[in-house]
Amino acid sequence: MASSTVTSSQPDRPPRPNLAFRQLRGRRSPAEFAALVRRAAREIGERVSCDARYVGRVEAGEIRCPNYAYERVFLHMFPGRTLADLGFAPRSSVRGRGARPTGEAPPSRATHPAYAAGETRGAFEPYDTQDPYDTHENDENHEESDVLRRAFMTGGSATVAAATLGPLGLTIDAAAAGRPVRRAGSSEAAALEEAVRRIRLLDDRHGADGLYRRAAAPLRAAYELLDAGATRQTTADRLHSGAGELAISVGWLAHDSGRFDDARSHYAEALATARMTGDPGLEAHAFCNTSFLARDAGRPREAVRAAQAAQRVGRPLGSARLMSLLALREAGGWAGLADRTGCEQALARAQALYERGRSDADPEWMSFYGEAELEGLEAQCWSTLGDWQRAARHARRAAQLQDPHFTRNIALYTAELADDLARGGRPDEAAVAGMRVLDLLDQVQSSRVQTMLAGTARVLLPHRRAPGVSEFLERHASLPRAV
Repeated sequence: MASSTVTSSQPDRPPRPNLAFRQLRGRRSPAEFAALVRRAAREIGERVSCDARYVGRVEAGEIRCPNYAYERVFLHMFPGRTLADLGFAPRSSVRGRGARPTGEAPPSRATHPAYAAGETRGAFEPYDTQDPYDTHENDENHEESDVLRRAFMTGGSATVAAATLGPLGLTIDAAAAGRPVRRAGSSEAAALEEAVRRIRLLDDRHGADGLYRRAAAPLRAAYELLDAGATRQTTADRLHSGAGELAISVGWLAHDSGRFDDARSHYAEALATARMTGDPGLEAHAFCNTSFLARDAGRPREAVRAAQAAQRVGRPLGSARLMSLLALREAGGWAGLADRTGCEQALARAQALYERGRSDADPEWMSFYGEAELEGLEAQCWSTLGDWQRAARHARRAAQLQDPHFTRNIALYTAELADDLARGGRPDEAAVAGMRVLDLLDQVQSSRVQTMLAGTARVLLPHRRAPGVSEFLERHASLPRAV
């Protein structure tokens, strides 16, 4: 199986912190520094999925040498410095093979065998051309890894598992064959953490509908590993946290694709994992998503209670941004209960907490939460309360502020805007916004977005003669129906 090539040649030994890299980050938070890395990558035509967790792993010494894509970005960010100056180990000592001669540039896209063979990235491929933890034993595996990532969106569950979890693909094979699953080490824990990241990247770009069933195999593999045990307690802790986060990610894919019962089950699984291991961060995340699901499923009182539970367990973590998001979850529940005062109080608290800014305590999974999400969630609250004009104002601002990487969210906010405009008596503007959403549906597969758009179309039916409305309705009617 392809995943058998994704193994680490390094022993399971304590990493040495990269103090040089930490000094370069300065007073920026890991999330802020990760944003600078992504911006630098765009300047030189690279696409890397750097986030706060990746920065943390570099600084902790768990990434002893970056892959070639990251190497090009880091050397661009810090001209005149070498990888050694940045605190990294020689590639030969990490890979167990000869390093490039000093001064030789890392292979470019033009000369890389995957690109020479025409294997350029497709629409559903996540950013990196190889594993961010650089665990491949030789450069020939880059092309294979490139192909496997594309297979995540097009292949069967076995291929998807290999593309998503690397070493954990072996776990799936062993479990399917009835063989004992070997105890997990750091490479499996790293693969599990990377699986969560890749699923989130794909979801941010394309929505959940094409991902949910394919993500079930990696989740089964993760829990097989938990049952098999780990070589060290630190590895066991990483596996439990990773499995819980993966359960939440898979639950979100079910949630976003309208499979509410499945989502509830996955969130409950993550919550149980968090409580068994005493992980308050994971518990707050599970309650956060449970609150959001309860709101969408028409259980607003449960949404309020779950959000309040998340705030109780999350407060000691010290992240104002986390508490801001949880206050927004509570506000959504109050809006569902038609409690305008409760909603406004929670929204004010969310805004005040958000303005405290980012910090090192912010969870890695909150990378999506910025000003655009704050505006979008507030728009949903006002929409639920029937204040269409106010809702449209916030939805418009959310769509304008959203980072282009989050294609699904741009479609979601614009669909919210179209619906608010339609219900607020502005059919021509609603049709324009609806057309923008239709333009994005080639890239986005989200039942939430399609359901919102269908509701907008129903509201606009009596306004066929308004400018642009007929064209929108005809184009919407021609969409393929979800099976």
